[in-house]
Amino acid sequence: MKAYVFPGQGAQYPGMGKDLYENSAEAKALFEKANDILGFDITKIMFEGDVEDLKQTKVTQPAIFLHSVLLAKTMKDFAPDMVAGHSLGEFSALVANGTLTFEDGLKLVSQRAMAMQKACELEPSTMAAIVGLEDSVVEEVCASIDDVVVPANYNCPGQLVISGSEAGIDKACAALTEKGAKRALKLVVGGAFHSPLMEPAREELAAAIEATTFSTPVCPVFQNVSAEPVSDPAVIKENLIAQLTAPVKWTQIVQNMIADGATSFTEIGPGKVLQGLVKKVDRNMETIGVNTFEA
Repeated sequence: MKAYVFPGQGAQYPGMGKDLYENSAEAKALFEKANDILGFDITKIMFEGDVEDLKQTKVTQPAIFLHSVLLAKTMKDFAPDMVAGHSLGEFSALVANGTLTFEDGLKLVSQRAMAMQKACELEPSTMAAIVGLEDSVVEEVCASIDDVVVPANYNCPGQLVISGSEAGIDKACAALTEKGAKRALKLVVGGAFHSPLMEPAREELAAAIEATTFSTPVCPVFQNVSAEPVSDPAVIKENLIAQLTAPVKWTQIVQNMIADGATSFTEIGPGKVLQGLVKKVDRNMETIGVNTFEA
């Protein structure tokens, strides 16, 4: 069975998607529609902008979404048995499996980016990657700290990203280093994604998600919040609303996809982070990357 997975924020690079625009009439038309929906020329930034231009949240999230979704739309043999996406990538996955239309998916991603940006500006906050400890140790340390700090991304065995206030992250990094973490590295991010500090963004996005039509998908999506396969549009919607303040259970998603019969994982979109994470869960699993237009 084929599993298709979609990357999240951080995978962007200058020039992304230009080959799609130049080689596919369908992709070109959708890129131009995206410019109209977003109200600014995202294609110009994607194709000609530099790393700094692409780092703006209002650009980054739609850019990665567009690259991933249009690659899936132009693939000749795109026939998923199951899909999943890491954080932002869940929106790409939901368009790829037919839950959301391209237009609705892009509108929600744009609203998500803006809502997250506003939430980040309310309080100094950040994230840190913790490497080399059991998840349970990281969870216990986070729970013992009196500032906001929580597990945010269960990326693969031995790698868990934590999220919270600047003070909470500093205290947790110190405590986890004492516990024997190989690395406790603060990340260069705009704020505390997938933590309670994203509650204002969750509330804002919830209203937009509630007002959007979700259809029955062609295959299940393994969602960030539960790591379980879901095909019921109402449940997908509920889980997507919870996503901004809940952890991304990526390790568990990969394990559950394999348990449900996945024989290969194809990462669609910029970068190859998810292929690496899949290999850390099961080093014998076949992984494939699709990040350029296939004629």
